[in-house]
Amino acid sequence: MEAEVPDKIYFKIGEVAKITSLKPSVLRYWESEFSALNPAKSWSGQRMYNKKHLDLIFEIKRLLYLEKMTIEGARKKLENRRKGEDAEERLSRVLAEVRDELGRLRDSL
Repeated sequence: MEAEVPDKIYFKIGEVAKITSLKPSVLRYWESEFSALNPAKSWSGQRMYNKKHLDLIFEIKRLLYLEKMTIEGARKKLENRRKGEDAEERLSRVLAEVRDELGRLRDSL
């Protein structure tokens, strides 16, 4: 799914569209839906994406097209990751705490 990314610092929207196999209109729409996707603009107004943006685009594409998430679901998942803790990780941590507490209760009986 991921194409070869050229060794460049910045990419124009047409280049990103070709690399990601997405239409430029989809990329522009995603910019309005995902706050982390905010490419700089050149003096002429051309969007200038960097490699971090490309990684994010590939992740959004995976969430929407492969995992069949909604835009809102993908946005929340990305926000949770940005906060450093995925919802699955939170659940795993809470379950571990409950397991530990149950073990302590068992030992005290």
